[in-house]
Amino acid sequence: MHPHDTPTGEVPVAAVEASLGPPRVRVDVAARSHQGLQRPNNEDHFLVARLGRSFEVLATNLTAGSVPSSYEEAGYALAVADGMGGAEAGEVASALALSLGTRLALREPTWHLRLDEAQAQRLVERVDGYFRRIHEAVSAEARSGQGRSGMGTTLTVAYTVGYDLFVFHVGDSRAYLLRDGTVRQLTRDQTMAQELADSGAIPPEAVGTHRLRHVLTHVIGAGATKVAAAIYEGELVPGDRLLLCTDGLTDLVDDRTLGEVLGDADTAAVACERLIELALARGGHDNITAAAAFYTAR
Repeated sequence: MHPHDTPTGEVPVAAVEASLGPPRVRVDVAARSHQGLQRPNNEDHFLVARLGRSFEVLATNLTAGSVPSSYEEAGYALAVADGMGGAEAGEVASALALSLGTRLALREPTWHLRLDEAQAQRLVERVDGYFRRIHEAVSAEARSGQGRSGMGTTLTVAYTVGYDLFVFHVGDSRAYLLRDGTVRQLTRDQTMAQELADSGAIPPEAVGTHRLRHVLTHVIGAGATKVAAAIYEGELVPGDRLLLCTDGLTDLVDDRTLGEVLGDADTAAVACERLIELALARGGHDNITAAAAFYTAR
C-alpha cells in the first residue's frame, strides 16, 4: 500500500475536520475596568464570553481516523457599556444592559456558530432585536423612580465566529481593529460633536475637544423614544487585534498610542492593563474600561 493511501472505510481526520465548518482560530481574550481617580463609583461594565459546542468520542470500534476524536466550534462575544445618570443610576443601566442581553442570548434554542449569508442575516436581526429589548428594559427601569429618572448607557458589542466579525453599537464607546500595525476605529461616535463634524460645521480634528463631544445623539434608555444599533460586518485575518473601550480611555489616549499598546502587548490581558495604566497616568478623570481579543491561526 502506498504510504498516503487510506484503508477501505477509513477517512483521514484532516479531511473530516476540513468539512466541519469555519476555520479554527485561536482567540486570546481579556477585559479590565477601573473606577478612575475622580469618580465616586464605576458606571462601566464589561462582559467577555465564549459560546460553543463540542464533540468528544468516549468509545467506538470505528477504524482509527473515521471520525475526529474531538471537535469544537466557538464564538466569542465582547461587550462594554458606559452608564450615565444620577447617583448609582448609570451603574444600574450598564449592568442591566449586559445582564439582560446575556439572558436573551441564553434563551435562544440555537447559537450562531457557523455562518453562511442567511445565518449572518439572522444573527444581525437577532442582536438588533436584543438592543431594542434592552432599551425598553432600561427605559422602564428609569421610569420606576428610585432616583433613576433619565438613566441610560452606551452599548458596544463585538461577536466573532472564526474570522467573521460583527460589531453592534449605540453611543460613544468604541471598537478598534489593529491590523499590520495600523489601528482603525470601526464604530462612529454618536455624539453632537461628531454630527457637527459630519455636516461640515466643525473640522474633524475639533471633535475630541468640542464642548458637545459627550452629548449623545443615540443612547440606550435616557429618555430616547427608540434605538437601533449601528452595525459593522467584516472579515478578520490572522494577527488581527480587536479592542472595545469606553471614553474614559479614548479621552486620554489617542488612536496612534492605542494601536502601539495593542501591537506591543504579548497578550490581551497585558494590553488591557497597560491601556488602563496609561489613562490613569494621564489623569483618570472618568471610569476606564478595555476589552481586547487577539486572533491567530490555529
